[in-house]
Amino acid sequence: MQMKERYNKTITDESLRETVQHGSEEYPFRYYLEDIWLFDFHCIDWHWHPEVEFVYIKKGTAEFLIGSNKYTLSAGTGIFINTQIIHRFESSESAVIPNIVFSPLVLAQEESLIYQKYIRPVLESCAECLIFSSEIPGQNDILNTLLSIFDMQESEDVNEIETVALLLRLWNMIYKEICITEKNPAPHSSAHTQARLQIMMQYIHKNYPQQISLEDIAKTVMLSKSSALSIFNRNLHISPVNYLVNYRLKRAAKLLVTTQNSVSSIARDTGFENIGYFCRRFKKTFGVTPVEYRTKAGR
Repeated sequence: MQMKERYNKTITDESLRETVQHGSEEYPFRYYLEDIWLFDFHCIDWHWHPEVEFVYIKKGTAEFLIGSNKYTLSAGTGIFINTQIIHRFESSESAVIPNIVFSPLVLAQEESLIYQKYIRPVLESCAECLIFSSEIPGQNDILNTLLSIFDMQESEDVNEIETVALLLRLWNMIYKEICITEKNPAPHSSAHTQARLQIMMQYIHKNYPQQISLEDIAKTVMLSKSSALSIFNRNLHISPVNYLVNYRLKRAAKLLVTTQNSVSSIARDTGFENIGYFCRRFKKTFGVTPVEYRTKAGR
């Protein structure tokens, strides 16, 4: 039986590319059984990867932020996330989501007819994601095939060739869905916009202990403040300044657990000039005071 991978945090580089290797070079496929509620801050935070991803909501309800869109999905539905699309999952309670992440190269070599005719068109399509519901005619087959792939990974003796056969069947159905949706393509965040967003986020991650203004963030990509605000709101559903504050709070939470530094020292080290404001925002975000957070963490 293939081991079901479990993580409780999202690890990325400065561009927000996920650093976890999904499978191996010989078999770039990995099955995960995860509960969003068990991750840090009850979310699988913003990340992207060159692999594609299929997720099924087995239990609970979750918010899926995919590119510039937000979807609320409940048990019994599924979602396909295309390559290199930035995404985030969050939940307000237990949300169990078996999922698979794999390179399309597990299906066919890049030079092959199969790849050029059926795989590349999906990867290069305008579809950031596809949502599947058993209530929509035809999509029940997609969900059943996805569940069959999961069952295969849960079995005592995983058969890779049977897994790939099921993946090919699944992909053929996705290809047909894409052909339908491409007739009325949805808006797609351009690679240039994504790059600008990532540069601004990297600037925040590197300079968060300093005093940073919206103008400072916008200047990193030579945009106006209103344009920078629009890119953040459209893609991350949050303003640049609030993203900065939330990032500072996450860094502060980590320091509360990993150091013995005082609360006031941690507030200063993460860019908060006013200790009262820091404590208020911390409690609003985490539901407890900084001292209570440290105590619950066992320090």
